[in-house]
Amino acid sequence: MRCPYCGSLDTQVKDSRPTEDNTAIRRRRVCPDCGGRFTTFERVQLRELMVVKRSGRRVPFDRDKLARSVEIALRKRPVETERVERMLSGLVRQLESLGDTEIQSETVGEMVMEGLKQIDDVAYVRFASVYRNFREAKDFESLLGELSLDGEGKAEALAKLKGDVPGKTE
Repeated sequence: MRCPYCGSLDTQVKDSRPTEDNTAIRRRRVCPDCGGRFTTFERVQLRELMVVKRSGRRVPFDRDKLARSVEIALRKRPVETERVERMLSGLVRQLESLGDTEIQSETVGEMVMEGLKQIDDVAYVRFASVYRNFREAKDFESLLGELSLDGEGKAEALAKLKGDVPGKTE
């Protein structure tokens, strides 16, 4: 493994242990040349996946890119890192088990939205607004209408967004 600080190819593993969800190996490494310490993660990859973009361009699937986009949607939200990691690992397993090495970007986007809907409604709406390229407020309204209103808190939040106040009469 190349040292990220000095570029040396002679780094040593000082500690290895499985991650919390046992889907990866965490390795602490040290560079004997510069003394730099860093962490790497090793994951199983069943097959090389390619994502087919809307333009038709094919790019290699990048789990880290996916994790960054989910992290942006979840910014300042009270969601545990382990829960996000489990969602991402499950999503990657689902993609690998589809049986095809080429996956449409729409498939990946829809799967991420489903995962975020289970974790955090706000992150789901944030991700959907970028993924579906929302241009006006009614786009948000229609998406919020899709969310199941199974709790009073969600109903109140939707009412506030629409400008209605429950129980208030004029």
